[in-house]
Amino acid sequence: MALTIQEQFGQIDIYVFDQILRGNIAAGMRVLDAGCGYGRNLVYLLREGCEVFAVDADAAGVEHVRQLSASLETGLPEENFKVGLLDRIPFTDVLADVVICNSVLHFSRDERHFRAILGELWRVLKPGGMLFCRLGSRIGMDFERIGANIFRVGGGSAWFLVDEEMLLALTEEMNAVLVDPLKTTIVQDYRCMTTWVIRKRFDRV
Repeated sequence: MALTIQEQFGQIDIYVFDQILRGNIAAGMRVLDAGCGYGRNLVYLLREGCEVFAVDADAAGVEHVRQLSASLETGLPEENFKVGLLDRIPFTDVLADVVICNSVLHFSRDERHFRAILGELWRVLKPGGMLFCRLGSRIGMDFERIGANIFRVGGGSAWFLVDEEMLLALTEEMNAVLVDPLKTTIVQDYRCMTTWVIRKRFDRV
């Protein structure tokens, strides 16, 4: 029986799906989902034979991903799915061809915390590998500033928000290559979400 679209792809982020369609994430690649939650972006990748790794602070989410992997008979070891913090990712250097960090970085406490997480995402990425980040920004909307880079978004949450200048400066600072121009979705009177996709040069470790 043919799988439904939802069975095949789960609740995958449409911008992660876009990278799959374009071949930037493909079967056989090592993919680390940093801040995996309950694995919404991993269903298709597990089905298609990616060597998936995942980390999240939520033990219940990580256990769900372990069970999902087992149910799909991937043969991946349970040790691929770990409970941990993103500023201290419990995986080795240059592990992954692709690192996904979806809807996580805007929960950084401050710029130091943000940079610590970003440094860890970069550390575990292979030279030539791709870092996919989708994160809150203030590109296209104004928000109430309540601290350095901390803003009040719709619903009252306090988020660490980047802007275009910061993301482009970080890309240059990391000696990275933009895979795509920055793409921002504005949710009316609520938030902005920017997709930042960069590639590590082969001369960077």
